[in-house]
Order: sequence, then structure tokens, then C-alpha cells
Amino acid sequence: MPEQDSVEQALTGGQPQRVGWFRFYFADERWEWSDEVQVLHGYQPGTVTPTTDLVLSHKHPADYQQVAATLDEVRRSHQTFSTRHRIIDTHGDIHEVVVIGDQLKDDSGQLVGTHGFYVDVTPTPEMTKALVTAALSEITENRASIEQIKGMLMLIYRVNADTAFELLRWRSQETNVKVRLLAERLLSEYTELAYEELLPPRATFDHLLLTAHERIEADGDTVGR
Repeated sequence: MPEQDSVEQALTGGQPQRVGWFRFYFADERWEWSDEVQVLHGYQPGTVTPTTDLVLSHKHPADYQQVAATLDEVRRSHQTFSTRHRIIDTHGDIHEVVVIGDQLKDDSGQLVGTHGFYVDVTPTPEMTKALVTAALSEITENRASIEQIKGMLMLIYRVNADTAFELLRWRSQETNVKVRLLAERLLSEYTELAYEELLPPRATFDHLLLTAHERIEADGDTVGR
């Protein structure tokens, strides 16, 4: 539907500034940060080469041990992880972030590190609520799945509605999969998880979020915006 496609393009257009990716290679402790993550830490893009010491130096003192322990566990177990903590940028400003990581494999399938993304969940007045609300109001038949998965992301990662949609929008842009398709797949996979009284470990949700696009493409669904 042309009108719907145009709304989808408007909805996913532009680069969200509150989300960015990272990679960490086990063999040589090498880090890579996207421009957004560099800016989040207070650096101009291209002016810093992150190291483990630099990454940890930006952690809030009250959260340092938690993050260091998580990093040690990732090195040991090579498993999916997620953490919520505070960082201090080069200007002394404090940011609350959610960091989610999954296994990073090379072209041969060999496990070489971890990769994932930072989400800046620090409350600010410059949230994208107006744009998101206006765009979503025009998506009629697809709105339900998007709203439902937003609610799930809010519950899983303890973020507000704007940040939940920003996260969904960013994954759409990074993977070149329509927001609607991504929302529908995640909604289906999240609701199919088997559990009784307690929710599954958050790592289960992390992995599905980071890999949903692979299963969409494998099924041959339409991609692109």
C-alpha cells in the first residue's frame, strides 16, 4: 500500500541518536564503537579508539563492579548478556544506558566476540514522541503489533514507550527490515516462549531481538523500507 509505505519510510527515516552499536573481539580485546556510541561517551566520531580500560573508565563508580563482572562473565562464557548502568561522558554528564550483546561469529561461523548495542535511556525533553505518535496514528492495520511489541520491550528492558519504539526503529534500520515485519516476528516469538510463573531469562529476549531479522529473511518475507 503506497501510503502505508510512505509512512513507514518517514517512521524509519533518519539515524536515531540514542542507539548505537559496538563490537568486542575476544582474541585481542579489540573494541569498535559506532559514531553514536562515541558521541554518547563525549567523543567526536573518529577521534577515539576504544579499549577495555577506556570502556570501563566511563562507568559510574557505583556501577563499575557490576559492569566489570559482566564483562568477565562474557569473556568466560561467551553468552548473550544485557545490563543497565550509568556512564559518565567526557563532559561529566551522566547517562543511563541499556547495553545488550550477543555472540559475534566470523564468516566461517567461528565465535570471535560479542556485538550488540547501547540504548541511551536518560530522560530528556528531546524525545521523539511527537514524530512517533504522528506516524503511528496513520498505520492502522499494523498498529496493534507495533504497540504490543513496544509494551513488551518496555517491560523487558524497563524503558519508556518512546525509547522502546526508538529501539525497534533502530533495529529496523540496521537490518533493513520493515518495522511492521520486525514487530510481528518479535511479537510471535516472544509470545511463543514457554514459561510458567517466572519470565524466561532476559538473555532469551536479547537473542531474539538481535537475530529476528535473520529468520525473517530466511522465510523470504519482504525486506526494505
